[in-house]
Amino acid sequence: MDTKPLIIDIATKLFQQKGYIGVGLNEILKECGISKGSLYYHFPNGKEELLIACLQSLNEAIMKDITEIFEEYSTTNEATYAMIEKLIANYETEGTLTGYTFSSIVSEMASLSDSVRNACAKLYSEIQTIYFQKLVADGFSNNEASSNALIMTLSIEGGMLLCLIQKAKEPLQVIAQVLPQILKTRRFKTSE
Repeated sequence: MDTKPLIIDIATKLFQQKGYIGVGLNEILKECGISKGSLYYHFPNGKEELLIACLQSLNEAIMKDITEIFEEYSTTNEATYAMIEKLIANYETEGTLTGYTFSSIVSEMASLSDSVRNACAKLYSEIQTIYFQKLVADGFSNNEASSNALIMTLSIEGGMLLCLIQKAKEPLQVIAQVLPQILKTRRFKTSE
């Protein structure tokens, strides 16, 4: 593996496990087996630039995964259920959801740095766009699809965060059961 992708891969895992503030450059250097000069060669602006590269890498992986799932299933409910089931299976196998959520990084950095906040906003916007498009294909109006896509994002991200905090898969299981009913109820109410 080339040095830059190696640094991004290892730093992403460390940031997700310990948070941005909890990981020092020396720990990243040690885990990567590289010198400080090598890190600054690839990331001249240091740790924050590396964080943004990690967020972009996470974004690519998450978007690929979500897009594949949402293209495979014919309805939003089926796709959402399949995606949450995949998250649960991943949690059961690995005991964590690293690689699927960037909430732990966002919570401590988004208010400190506009460039990080903008990178995070872009990631969430792209996820919501996938949900929005599927909801529109299911017959929701643009307005309904937009608000429901936001609810889906909040529910799933919150569920992943609770899984990590509680060290349990139940929050995602509840969301998998309840979210389709919420969408159905919201559609019925907005159609009246």
